[in-house]
Amino acid sequence: MVEHVKSNRNKIWELSLEDRFKEVYPPLSDKEAQTEAMRCLYCYDAPCIKACPTDIDIPTFIRKIATANVKGSAKTILQSNLLGGSCARVCPTQELCEGACVMGSEHKPIMIGRLQRYACDYSASHNIQHFKPLPNNGLKVAIVGTGPAGLSCAGELAKLGFNVTCFEKNNLAGGLSTYGIVVFREPVEVSLAEVKQIEALGVKIETNKALGKDFTLNQLIEKYDAVFLGIGLANVPQLNIPNDKVVIDGLEFIAATKIKDLNSLKIGKRICIVGAGNTAIDCATIAKRLGAPRVTILYRRSEAEMPCYYFEYEFALSEGVGFMFLTQPIGINLDNNGHIESINCVRMDLQNESINGRRISKPVPDSEFNLPCDMLITAIGQNKHQDILDNLNQIGIDIESGYIMVDKHTNQTKHPKIYAGGDCIRIKGEASTVAAVQDGKIAAQAIYENLVSAKVKKVEVKK
Repeated sequence: MVEHVKSNRNKIWELSLEDRFKEVYPPLSDKEAQTEAMRCLYCYDAPCIKACPTDIDIPTFIRKIATANVKGSAKTILQSNLLGGSCARVCPTQELCEGACVMGSEHKPIMIGRLQRYACDYSASHNIQHFKPLPNNGLKVAIVGTGPAGLSCAGELAKLGFNVTCFEKNNLAGGLSTYGIVVFREPVEVSLAEVKQIEALGVKIETNKALGKDFTLNQLIEKYDAVFLGIGLANVPQLNIPNDKVVIDGLEFIAATKIKDLNSLKIGKRICIVGAGNTAIDCATIAKRLGAPRVTILYRRSEAEMPCYYFEYEFALSEGVGFMFLTQPIGINLDNNGHIESINCVRMDLQNESINGRRISKPVPDSEFNLPCDMLITAIGQNKHQDILDNLNQIGIDIESGYIMVDKHTNQTKHPKIYAGGDCIRIKGEASTVAAVQDGKIAAQAIYENLVSAKVKKVEVKK
């Protein structure tokens, strides 16, 4: 393991800055893709399909690659997941489809994610339009937020003949796929290409339009037949310790590497990241690849309680990221120019009581110490859009712990016109791109059933 870590680290530093931020895995060649596809056993009642949140027919799309029908393979994927290119890159395949692959018990599992990327990239690069929308049904739907949930819902509705308008508060559409996924896992071009594919279905996207600022929820309810909320979550919370205004928001740090010139980014020499989720790992690996000599993740619990995927943890180690467990920042020391000089930390101890399966951490008395640091990044979760949630609550929609409550079968709220999906409803389970895509699909189907299918059935009954 140590030799592998050193080898990988040395290879990274041999690359130019631009090359360090290219995708971690290169694309498969035609020959590599076909050879890998031929390894698949094409299982009956395949466990990989059951492990996929969007129910992609994985054996079928792989068989089509094996027979050089790449266009057909892409269509099979996109029929179930319109954001197949993004999911191929950011899905925790080790935990999902590849983790369920029967080949994994005796051999290496099929590289399902990379084969999916191969097919979807072929489709995008050839600008293939796989779907022709149904005739316009005259119904209008508003989508708030163009992350994976919003785009998925928009695309599925457009295929069914709806007039769909998306409202996005940022300059670019795509949500976290555009701004929040580290660039060497998903380049911004991949996300924006998928946005164009959704627009090609007839979806209208209006950027720089924020709910509560440029329009109200009541205006959407009056103007549209249905509203889907894919508003995600807000910014990273403050640490609430002295001088925490100099701390950098982890998501903003990631976004800068995706939409700005890498050479223009200023980086510290001793960087600390607070938190141990996947976003914290991304921040740490970005900092290393930007050239920071020392990058350390601070986490108040132990390695066993980290919320990040274990393979992400291993990746960070291979990049040279250090970890300080059972450590909590309690203050920030600034120099005369207002720059970070060091962090006051305290050692933590784990108690037997647990929250969500993780033990509670408590400070160890008289264990404070100073940690040299010149740049501090926080990645400790995200705040909620409280103003929007308050508005929803006022019109009778249930809110629990800052999340929108929906019917699990339809993603419909208690308001008959309003549906929701993505991180803003994920009170239980793990927030992920692929789960958000499925949320959008579920809501789109429910909207169709409630607004179109139900009317058709009523007409048939009258006849």
